[in-house]
Amino acid sequence: MKQSNKKKNAVQAVKFALFSCSAGVIQLGSFTLMNEVLLKTDFIARMMSEHPGFAKIMQNEYGPIYLIALILSVLWNFTINRKFTFKSAANIPIAMLKVFGYYLVFTPVSTIIGNYCTAKFASFGGIEYVVLVITMLCNMITEFLFCKFVVYRNQEDTAVKEKK
Repeated sequence: MKQSNKKKNAVQAVKFALFSCSAGVIQLGSFTLMNEVLLKTDFIARMMSEHPGFAKIMQNEYGPIYLIALILSVLWNFTINRKFTFKSAANIPIAMLKVFGYYLVFTPVSTIIGNYCTAKFASFGGIEYVVLVITMLCNMITEFLFCKFVVYRNQEDTAVKEKK
């Protein structure tokens, strides 16, 4: 018996949120590792003093660290949600391009706002983590809607189950 659309959508939203939480752990963990460990190394200080281009990119460290952590979480989230949340057999490169299109808009906007907020409220201890969590929540909600209504539209539940 088929689930009603409301129930199916609710189950998908919950699955997406749970898998996004796992991606959030990846993003927060990698962000923290880079922010608390990597930036404290002599290597980064040396790179900034020897390479003006690198120093310019890193002048507000939030942006580059956020981008790396975001990429890691997106790769995980896309893979797991395609298979388990949307159960889609959609052409993977096309689906990835659609998600890439979403991130072409989301990433610059969230990076600019994140850089602005972390610079403006730099005196507030831990502001980079507050900004990161708010950004991650916005990302989860808007990406779910984008995947549901754009990436996997009319292609949900098309994956063939493997026979054991």
